[in-house]
Amino acid sequence: MSIRLGDTAPDFTQNSTEGEIRFHEWLGDSWGVLFSHPKVFTPVCTTELGEVSRLKAEFDQRGVKVLALSVDESADQKKWEDDIEETQGHRVNFPMIADADRKVSDLYGMIHPNASDTLTVRTVFVIDANKKVRLTLTYPASTGRNFEEILRVIDSMKLTDSHKVATPVNWRKGEDVIIVPALSDEEAKKRFPGGWETKKPYLRMLPQPE
Repeated sequence: MSIRLGDTAPDFTQNSTEGEIRFHEWLGDSWGVLFSHPKVFTPVCTTELGEVSRLKAEFDQRGVKVLALSVDESADQKKWEDDIEETQGHRVNFPMIADADRKVSDLYGMIHPNASDTLTVRTVFVIDANKKVRLTLTYPASTGRNFEEILRVIDSMKLTDSHKVATPVNWRKGEDVIIVPALSDEEAKKRFPGGWETKKPYLRMLPQPE
């Protein structure tokens, strides 16, 4: 299944390390990050799960729930959590979907047969409170993901949802933003009475709105 930006994230019911997950119900009014792992007891995945556990409070502050997935049984995932804590210094503090039957993996297109016909690739889906897919990322199995970048993109999307702005290259929270071209100068004056810097008619910069 090909999932595109703006699509409604497919709902599912599947077992996890924290019991049965009914995905849409579990998300509630929160944003969510769903990310897949090729397999338990693999090195890159071990570092990633430790890092997401370390960053869990950052996701919580943003109203974002995190949910991992691998094509394994919950019992194996729970054993793996001990290794993650031992080697990474952080206990896994969010659920992992036990997708041994590949129901969710197939639903979300996480199996790429040309890479592996049995294991998931490193896929990320960011889903908003309306259950819409806002970001998709796919990494090869050999490359670990940058979850601070995922937090950065979530900050950008939440800001741009609230204001008629976009964020420039390498933007970090608190830095200047761009007024979207669809907003006329007259409309922008009402929305941003503090003014802005016009670098080009299509490139108007201003401090990040609160």
